[in-house]
Amino acid sequence: MIAFGLASIMLCLGIIIRTKATFIRKMLVPASVIAGILGLILMNTGLITSTDSDMFVTIVNFLFTIIFISIALTSSPKQKNKSVGKSIAKGSLGLGFHWNLLYALTPAVGAIIILGIGGFFGMDPVYGLLIPFAFAQGPGQAATFGTIMEQQYGIVDAATVGITFAAVGFLFCFLVGVPLAKYGIKKGLAKNLGKSNIDGYVERGYYAKEEKRDSLGNETMYSGNMDTMTFHFAIIGLCFMLALGFAKVMSFIPGIGPTFSGMLFIYGMLAGYLVKMCMKKIGIEYMIDNTFQSKITGWSTDYLVVTSFMAVPFSVIGAWMVPIIIEAIVITILTIVICIYFGQRMGGENDFERTVGLFGTTTGTVPSGIALVRIIDPSLRTTTAVELGLMNLPMVASYVTVLTILAIASGALALNIGILLLLAPIPIYLIVLKVSKVWGKKTYDFKTKDTEPVEGLKTAVSE
Repeated sequence: MIAFGLASIMLCLGIIIRTKATFIRKMLVPASVIAGILGLILMNTGLITSTDSDMFVTIVNFLFTIIFISIALTSSPKQKNKSVGKSIAKGSLGLGFHWNLLYALTPAVGAIIILGIGGFFGMDPVYGLLIPFAFAQGPGQAATFGTIMEQQYGIVDAATVGITFAAVGFLFCFLVGVPLAKYGIKKGLAKNLGKSNIDGYVERGYYAKEEKRDSLGNETMYSGNMDTMTFHFAIIGLCFMLALGFAKVMSFIPGIGPTFSGMLFIYGMLAGYLVKMCMKKIGIEYMIDNTFQSKITGWSTDYLVVTSFMAVPFSVIGAWMVPIIIEAIVITILTIVICIYFGQRMGGENDFERTVGLFGTTTGTVPSGIALVRIIDPSLRTTTAVELGLMNLPMVASYVTVLTILAIASGALALNIGILLLLAPIPIYLIVLKVSKVWGKKTYDFKTKDTEPVEGLKTAVSE
């Protein structure tokens, strides 16, 4: 609770700074990121003795599981318009396989970078393999797989290094993503915003008293019996205990059991789907309000971001900070180049929104991707946010990358052979992108001076 309280104080300060500091406000940096940076500084002053970075690593792991439980408990809206549904399916496939491409490429590049410069800092190349968990999946995955590497393969401080990569990724996500979004607005590429200035609650970060606000959801329980919030968190607690049970069962599988049992977030999602299905069977699914459940996901995400920064101890990663920053910069440049190149060629009217969302997701998490999309599509009129959620389905193909990384970390696979195996699926991903027609002609161009779509977009729209 002390750790939670400290994170809460940082969030309050983050809101104040976001409101008062003009530069930060115009950069649209989320209060959670500001809070995280403040927490990072606070935790490394030596003034806090009642809790430590290890506690925050644990919190990150648990919050990540809660996020996946909450996502599973939230029902997906049914799509009635077939043409829109087709566009969503195409966008989700494209975003998913572009993500897969980066997920396979970045650990290979990361390992090569640390192989080249890590020796000067006493850093093993295996730490470079943590970059996709941090950048492409976020602090929760970085903590999860870092912990697995620590506990199963004896790679010291892997979780801390992974979370450090994730924290740096969040910084680059907004330091690069916000200017990218604003440049697109200036060029008229944001079709649902035109060339309007970003003002009001988007820049301010909160709603004014007179502004119209969205509802937090509907009551599903009589408060004299149990509060609606209590019920929702009770269901999450039930799913969490089920997830622990599933993980325990998995641990008994010979060989792979200990490794797979550490992926608690997967079992959390399975538990969420199972509980949701059972509730639907007995006709009480309506007791979970989708809007309110999504707010729980947002609550978990905000605290996840803050605690991720506060889990980074300079005393551990201080000597490795230089190679970590160098690798993060190179991967960020690689990511933005790939996101822009392929994002311009997905064949939809919302390709610019997809580009921005993909960059945010591949340097942070899906929520950070959506946060960037909201800069250029504040009312989420495009299908981009839905596509970013559904891209998790084609992302399943990337699991071969996870197995390869774990094989290298365990010593079962030599680094040079492992790097080649990491790169092996990329040609397959490119073929899928070409065959599924989400890699074609440009649909927008940053050099365009007006809001007219380029030739590729006209063709896509006519089709």
